[in-house]
Amino acid sequence: MNASRNTPSFIELGGRERAQVVLDPGSQRELLGPFERLMSPWLARQGIVPQSDDGVIIVKGALDGHPAVVLAIESGFQGGSIGEVSGAKIAGTLELALRDCEAGRPVWPILLLETGGVRLQEANLGLAAIAEIQSAIVALRRHVPVVGVVAGLVGCFGGMSLVAALCSRLVLTRQARLGMNGPEVIEQEAGLEELDAHDRRLIWSLIGGEQRCATGLADRLVDDDAAQVRSAVRQACTESRPGPARSESVAAYQRRIERAAPLEHLDGPGLRVLWNPEVQEP
Repeated sequence: MNASRNTPSFIELGGRERAQVVLDPGSQRELLGPFERLMSPWLARQGIVPQSDDGVIIVKGALDGHPAVVLAIESGFQGGSIGEVSGAKIAGTLELALRDCEAGRPVWPILLLETGGVRLQEANLGLAAIAEIQSAIVALRRHVPVVGVVAGLVGCFGGMSLVAALCSRLVLTRQARLGMNGPEVIEQEAGLEELDAHDRRLIWSLIGGEQRCATGLADRLVDDDAAQVRSAVRQACTESRPGPARSESVAAYQRRIERAAPLEHLDGPGLRVLWNPEVQEP
């Protein structure tokens, strides 16, 4: 899965370990950790064992000596889904980072996104939290780059894929998947004739990390290597975006969709040509 057997895999790390790897050694301090017992009040009522950090790990520290905070979603708990508590942890952390930035103390926010989206057991509460997360990111990126990372194994789907799209910079591995709806959901709702969720080659040709970078919906493609991910995050935090944010380029994306609409067949390579961000919009 990783680029070399001698290099540590990022994908194989849990959320807490991923956050530790990104930050400078010795600078990490976890906030609202498992001993705080901030658990979902709703899962136990439905026969689901809650987790004492609700699946979100917040670690404050430094990246190359610069203040940073990492928000890592643990995919091993409920598929990384976002509920009331986990969403509030992310939104609250981003809002505190915004407060620091506005006070002249810039903090780099880094989101490690490994999530299926909103937790169905507390859907409305999760959706409200995601709206707060999105609002905080839009406000934050006026001050500092907001960097998102999607690596695998789950990918990033649902409302949290919109969070990823709002990030100033987005780093993906080839194993990553990014989309509004997951393949299983599309197959369930629209049938096999729309999408075969077991066709791995097709899935990755549409929503895999390499395809998302090639079509400009993500910024950097890295191997499954912890050192490469850290280096890419560091570079994303220090470089300025050459143009407007993706969420500010609505008209350009609308024109691309209009060009695609009359086509009877559009595969992965064809989408790269149509969606190539290097093509000058009229």
